[in-house]
Amino acid sequence: MMERSRSLGRANTIACKSLDVNFGRLGMHKEKGDEANRVKGCVKEEWEIDPRKLTVKKLIARGTFASVHRGDYDGRDVAVKVLDCGDADQKTKAQICSLRTAFRQEVSVWHNLSHPNVSQLIGAVMGTSEIKFQNHNGRIGMPVNLCCLVSDYQPGGTLKSYLIKNREKKLPFKNFMQLALDLARGLSYLHSKNVVHRDAKTENMLLDKNQTLMITDFGVARLEALNPNEMTGCTGSLGYMAPEVFNNKPYNRKCDVYSFGICLWEMYCCDMLYPNLSFSELTSAVLYQNLRPEIPKCCPSSVAKVMKRCWDADPNKRPEMEECRQCWRP
Repeated sequence: MMERSRSLGRANTIACKSLDVNFGRLGMHKEKGDEANRVKGCVKEEWEIDPRKLTVKKLIARGTFASVHRGDYDGRDVAVKVLDCGDADQKTKAQICSLRTAFRQEVSVWHNLSHPNVSQLIGAVMGTSEIKFQNHNGRIGMPVNLCCLVSDYQPGGTLKSYLIKNREKKLPFKNFMQLALDLARGLSYLHSKNVVHRDAKTENMLLDKNQTLMITDFGVARLEALNPNEMTGCTGSLGYMAPEVFNNKPYNRKCDVYSFGICLWEMYCCDMLYPNLSFSELTSAVLYQNLRPEIPKCCPSSVAKVMKRCWDADPNKRPEMEECRQCWRP
C-alpha cells in the first residue's frame, strides 16, 4: 500500500508554475520612531517571533521546497515548516529572491486568518541563524539562513493518512459528515476573506486530538483578484485541480469548490484517486473526457449530488462554498 501511495504521489502532485509574486507584502512596519530596530538595520514584521525560543526537532514530512518538523516554541508543542531561504553557494540570487517572495506570500495570507477549521499560524522567522535544530541524538545545531513557519502541532496527522488507515472499513457516516462540514466551514471562511487556497487536498488538512479538521499549507494561496483574468497559471495538485486551472484559463474561488467535491469523494470512499492512470493519461481524461471519480452505488443520493455539482466542468455551475456549508449543517 505504501508503494502504491508513493507512486500515486509522484503522479498526483505536479511542480507547477512558480508562485505568484504579485500578491505584495503584507508586512505592517512599525513606525520609524522605533529606534532600537532602526539601529539594527531592520524593521520587525508583526508576524515575527523570537527565533531563540524555537527548537526544531523530529522530521515529519519532506517536500520539494520545504520540510515539516515537530518542534518546541517557548514550551509550546508546534509544527515547523522549514524553508532553506538561501545558501549563496548553492542558489542563485534569483532563486533566493523567489524563495523569500514565496515565503512572504504564504505568511502574509496565513497570518491574518483565524477560524476553528483553519490551522492557526503562531508566527514566522525569516533568514536567521538563531534557530536551534535537535537531531536524533539530542545534539543541537544551528543551520544558517532558514525561514520557518510555526503553527500548533496537530496529533491526528493529515486527513490523507487517516483515510488510508480506514481504507478497508471506511468511515462511519457520522464521521464523514462531520469532516465534510469542517472542510466546508473552513473553505467558506477563506472565501469570505477573499482567499483562494488553490491546493485544497487531503494532504493539506490536519486533524487535532478530537478529529476536528483544519486546513493548512497556504503556500500557493492568494487573495482573489477582482478581475478573473489576473488569476491564471497551473497551480495545485493533479487529481484535485479544476479543469480551468489545468487549461491555464482564468479562474476564481470556484477552483476550491471543485477540489472540495473531490475531497468529499475521497472522504466517503477512503480510497486513492485514479491509482492506475499516469500523469498524461489523467490530464487528458479530466480535460477532454470529463473523467471524475466513480461514486459508489451505496453513496446517498444527496451526497452524490453535491459531489457532482462541485466538480462540474463549468465553474459557473458549481455552488458557492457557503451553500455547501449549509448542505452539511446537522
